[in-house]
Amino acid sequence: LHIEPGNRVLEIGTGSGYTAAVMSRLAARVITIDRYKTLTEQAKQRFEALAISNVIVRQTDGSNGLPNEGPFDRIVAWAAFDSLPRFLLDQLSSGGIVIAPIGPEEGEQVLAKLTKVGSRFEREDIGMVRLQPILRSVAAVI
Repeated sequence: LHIEPGNRVLEIGTGSGYTAAVMSRLAARVITIDRYKTLTEQAKQRFEALAISNVIVRQTDGSNGLPNEGPFDRIVAWAAFDSLPRFLLDQLSSGGIVIAPIGPEEGEQVLAKLTKVGSRFEREDIGMVRLQPILRSVAAVI
């Protein structure tokens, strides 16, 4: 992701909060979102216990990113999209980078890195992964 000081980062898929905690040491602000209330509440508690103050945790449907919060300098998704999500690219600042798995629910997906250069994007395929598909809506428990 090449996170730099001053970057605003969006993470889709909070999980335990580990990745957001690491990114918080590199970026100015990290907004991490997850559909599961249990995961977001546990992550908030961990960040408070670690005195991490530049991470914002939200329980929300991440299938459309956070259009009202952008643009972001970096976006990383930990759930697979069936096709390249244009809305993520629209939420990216100039020179920004998005890393997201692209491919079918079943089987492998391509972990793609897209860099915004002016009005176009340069794509680099990092490798093959197998992650759960992005799910719409929110849920109380995992």
